[in-house]
Amino acid sequence: MKITVTVVIPAYNASEFLAETLKSVLQQTFTDFEIIVVDDGSKDNTTDIVHSFSQQDSRVKLISQKNQGVSIARNTGIKNAQGEFIAFLDADDLWLPHKLALHIQHLNNNPNLGMSFARVEFMSFDGKLTGQRSSSRLKNITLQHLYEENLAVTPSNTVFRRAILEKIGGFDSDLSGFADAELFLRVGYQGCEVEGISQVLVLYRASTGGMSSQLYRMEEEWNCLNQKIQVYAPELVKKHYNQAKALLLRYLARRALRLSISSKVGVNYMNRAIRSQWTLILREPRRTILTMVAVYGKYLLPKLGGSNS
Repeated sequence: MKITVTVVIPAYNASEFLAETLKSVLQQTFTDFEIIVVDDGSKDNTTDIVHSFSQQDSRVKLISQKNQGVSIARNTGIKNAQGEFIAFLDADDLWLPHKLALHIQHLNNNPNLGMSFARVEFMSFDGKLTGQRSSSRLKNITLQHLYEENLAVTPSNTVFRRAILEKIGGFDSDLSGFADAELFLRVGYQGCEVEGISQVLVLYRASTGGMSSQLYRMEEEWNCLNQKIQVYAPELVKKHYNQAKALLLRYLARRALRLSISSKVGVNYMNRAIRSQWTLILREPRRTILTMVAVYGKYLLPKLGGSNS
């Protein structure tokens, strides 16, 4: 029987939040879907949780594989999907009840649309809402926009036509943290439209830990992302690299603040962002200046007060 949506949930040692995540899908107002949980070699009771749900609802299915990473897990889901559309959801994020209904309507009303996304609200690791929401561009999205910034924030915020994912080959298994951003760009590069819905439909759980090494690793992964894009879109990288790098560094400066990392780390990222493309202040004055005030303020205020940062 034809299924409209396949929900792909990659899971690795996901027992802490997986049940809550699955419930958020099963509580959708749009009900014509299947859920494929791809267990990527978990050592906890992830599979037991999925079995429990599948016994109660036949739409929940489990695929188990040896640990190969999240990109390959998502691609396994794509290969086994029966739905016309594919929605991704990480095993610790949550959907609001009308998420699928609005995305399917959006895609059905726009035949050229290859990927639909929406707004995200950030929650703490323990599930408390922060009140912080994504503010990415939603309309008139170009390849430049997709290259410079991850507009959807997380795969949990995306719904695709299955045909386009099969055409472009899914997620790049060589990438980890930026595999989603690279996939979104390839969708646009194939000539498909990418567009957002101006509503919060996903609750995105922040990771724990405030290690600066996480941020440095993100920058290294972004460099790997650029090497990939350079292969099929060299002119895009050549023309917009400095701007894209500045946006990344500004993001890392904000993230350093949220993770309560040493103020010197945030200052370093913000200084480098301005050196990479100082016109970022003119292009996005509000976000850039607010970030500068927060980052430099955290660094300078303790010194003005006579204490160490």
